[in-house]
Amino acid sequence: MSADKICDTATLADRIAALPRPLVFTNGVFDLLHRGHVDCLQRARALGASLVVGLNSDLSARGLGKGAGRPLVPWEDRAAVLAALASVDLVVGFDEPAPLALLDRLRPEVYAKGGDYDMATLAEAARVRGWGASAVALPLLPGRSTSALVRRIRSLDAG
Repeated sequence: MSADKICDTATLADRIAALPRPLVFTNGVFDLLHRGHVDCLQRARALGASLVVGLNSDLSARGLGKGAGRPLVPWEDRAAVLAALASVDLVVGFDEPAPLALLDRLRPEVYAKGGDYDMATLAEAARVRGWGASAVALPLLPGRSTSALVRRIRSLDAG
C-alpha cells in the first residue's frame, strides 16, 4: 500500500536500513504533480536501487518564494500522490528550506535534482560530495513546471 511509503523521522533509520543500495535522494515541493515531476523521479530512480523523496512541509514550501497561496496542495496529499508512484520507495517530510539535516541522516550514494538547479552552487550537492556521493542534475522536460501551470490556471480564472 502506498501509505506505507510515507515515513516519519522517528522510524526513518529503520526504514532506510531496509532499502537496497545504492540509495538515491531527491527533494522538492511537488505541488501539482505533473509529467515533468514524474519524468524526473523516474530518472532519479534509475540512478540507484531505491529512491527516497524529501518533501518540503507546507511551512517550508511557503518560505521558498514560489508565490502567494503556495503550496496549493497540502503536505499529506502531496505525500500520498508521490508515494503512489512506482519509482518512489519512501517519502519523508522536512521543515527546513533545504534538506541538509535529512541528507546527513540518510547519507545517500546519489543526490539528484532537476536541471534547473546549479549543482556547482547547491549546498545539498556540496554536502553529499563531502562523503563521496555523487550529485546529478537531471534534464527537465521543456515547458513542464508547476509555476507555469499555476500561471495558466490563474489566467483562465481571470479571463
